[in-house]
Amino acid sequence: MPAASLNRFRRNFAGRKVLVTGGLGFIGSNLTRTLVGLGARVTIIDCLIPEYGGNARNIAGLERDVVVHIADVRDQRRLPGFIRNQDFLFNLAGQTSHMDSMTDPDTDLEINCRAQLSILEACRLHNPAVRIVFASTRQIYGRPDYLPVNEAHPLRPVDVNGINKLAGEMYHLLYSRVHGVRSTVLRLTNTIGPRMRVKDARQTFIGVWIRNALEGRPFQVWGGEQRRDFTYVDDAVEAFLVASVRRQAEGGVFNLGGVGHMSLRELADLLVLVCGPARARYESRAFPRSRKSIDIGDFYADGRLIRQVLGWAPKTGVQKALTRTCLLYTSPSPRD
Repeated sequence: MPAASLNRFRRNFAGRKVLVTGGLGFIGSNLTRTLVGLGARVTIIDCLIPEYGGNARNIAGLERDVVVHIADVRDQRRLPGFIRNQDFLFNLAGQTSHMDSMTDPDTDLEINCRAQLSILEACRLHNPAVRIVFASTRQIYGRPDYLPVNEAHPLRPVDVNGINKLAGEMYHLLYSRVHGVRSTVLRLTNTIGPRMRVKDARQTFIGVWIRNALEGRPFQVWGGEQRRDFTYVDDAVEAFLVASVRRQAEGGVFNLGGVGHMSLRELADLLVLVCGPARARYESRAFPRSRKSIDIGDFYADGRLIRQVLGWAPKTGVQKALTRTCLLYTSPSPRD
């Protein structure tokens, strides 16, 4: 994030204690890097379960600047010790795979629902003044009735992950309203950028596309007509910072969107352009039946509320986002 954009947050975070759950993951590690740059005293909790995207290499160079606890947010006994005395809590720990949530719903329930309640109880009992921003997802809307989707749209999750993320979101809003544990919910769409998971599609399909494209293997485009918007990770990090320091955000729910929207086929063409057509190519395939039942079709967010209330809007277009992302993965062995 440009220094000019950061400076306005320095007085809010310099010397302050900040806890980031899931801080070794994609968004969490980028947020951590920004917070360290602002002078914050950052503590990370991450379980480093291989399937969930955490990677110690995501904070390479910051090892002396942050405190890292390899711990699971499901461990209720340890939560009070992590949460006491923190000024801010960025709650990004979660299970993100929609397919995994359907094949292993109990684990998704434990992480995305029950653990969120435990975190909030620890806050209520041991640090009710902590300021929380919770990472939710566009998936809770389900198949849109209209586009773009605003925060008033009905909530109809189409998979276990969406249901549990919705419950976690509701817990944060309840504790904010009833117990005064000040929380804000950000509903993220497809976030892309450096340090995203490219090993598999558990975090996002785009990571697999990027890895295959850079390694000269065709990536698969299922369907291709579905329209999406994409948020660059630096823009998302800025939204988390803005939401954490603005009183108007307390108890609120806000969509994060991207700059415009495009079909998946247009996205694939753009990735080929960025990586070079001599190396990158894709194959169009019919949408797998196992995925079609939980696919939400076209989706792009209406970001007017967060723009009006908090003054945040995405700045980075998809081509620039893809270019910056691919730069990190140009070595022969991309990071996981």
